[in-house]
Amino acid sequence: MKRATFIMMLVLPTLIIRAQDHLISFTGTGSSSVVTAIKVNNLRSGVSLTLNGGDILHLKAPSAIEGRDPDNDALVIYPNPMDNQSLITFIAPGTGNAEIRIVDLTGKTNYRTISMLSGGKHTFLASGINEGIYFVSISGNNYHHSGKLISRATNNRIMKIEDISHGQNEAGFRKNMGSIIDMEYINGDQIIFEGISGIYSTIVPDVPIGSKTITFTFVPCTDAANNNYPTVHIGNQTWMASNLNYGTRINGSWEQTDNSVVEKYSYKDIETNCDEYGGLYQWNEVMQYSTAAGTRGICPTDWHVPTNEQWTILRTSLGGTLLAGGRMKETGTIHWGSPNTDATNSSGFTGLPGGYRDMSVGGFYYMNDSGHFWTSTESSSASVWYWSLGFDNAYLGQGEKNKLNGYSVRCLKNN
Repeated sequence: MKRATFIMMLVLPTLIIRAQDHLISFTGTGSSSVVTAIKVNNLRSGVSLTLNGGDILHLKAPSAIEGRDPDNDALVIYPNPMDNQSLITFIAPGTGNAEIRIVDLTGKTNYRTISMLSGGKHTFLASGINEGIYFVSISGNNYHHSGKLISRATNNRIMKIEDISHGQNEAGFRKNMGSIIDMEYINGDQIIFEGISGIYSTIVPDVPIGSKTITFTFVPCTDAANNNYPTVHIGNQTWMASNLNYGTRINGSWEQTDNSVVEKYSYKDIETNCDEYGGLYQWNEVMQYSTAAGTRGICPTDWHVPTNEQWTILRTSLGGTLLAGGRMKETGTIHWGSPNTDATNSSGFTGLPGGYRDMSVGGFYYMNDSGHFWTSTESSSASVWYWSLGFDNAYLGQGEKNKLNGYSVRCLKNN
């Protein structure tokens, strides 16, 4: 009987781990260590949230998931992993004794306490837990909560759990902690996190498999008109995560010229299209009339117009021609035409279909259907390599086009 009980104790934690909710916190590094806001987008469900910098994102599995403890929503352990202390917060459905146990991986109970609790939310402060993985078990009259707790403490200390539900300790412990914000989550969901710190914005794609801290590396990406752009790190490269939108708009029937004014086209000559999709540029204007591959051109300081080789590196890091485009395209059909085939945006590149300006008649074509991006590499004296995304496939296409066409621009951070 003891052997059967022990086996059940091992099986139960396995189910709990599989259904364990995740707590995601955020920090910044690079040009700023302060995160002021976080935009969160679950690409599977389409749910988006905006958090304050100090908030904690609580990724909650839906109650319908097979093997999930239906009471697990009522237990939150934070921070987890813990260093010195952790809060254990749970719901008691009614008045009665509640037993709280800390159990290690061998099934040994390391700490046990019983408290008389009223119905409602209760918070206990756990401290003195030595390094290791434990399971918190809370049992009361007709209810049971379980969860995993990881301790990173390295010094032997006296384990203690105390009720702080109505005292000053809880307020003091939480004073530097933001709100806990819930989001439905199924293991394997792709989430796009955009961290914001003043003028800086950085995108981090992630598939969380446990509680963790997301670190945003903030880098300056500001053009000469003080427009600020989000950035994303893909492989060993850092890209702008939106299309360049810099310059003075001119009509599509005009040519962009070397006149000391950066000029741009806006699709159908409608200015607001630049706000959504960025500007469209002839190649010489992008390059500021240089032909040197990798030149800065009209990109922000410390950024440059990517070469054909650098686009090739991006394609390889995202799975090759047949897959890379889907992993780069913004999801949904707000900007892309239906069906926006295989768009996942798992890279965080957030590719947009800005269409293009045709050189022959100065007309505009294929907004919502395709996006075309210049490289800084000539294929001939009149043509340049470019890359493209389409609404009806997952390809990252490559081709050669005349320099007089008007295409979108994504800049690449200098090494």
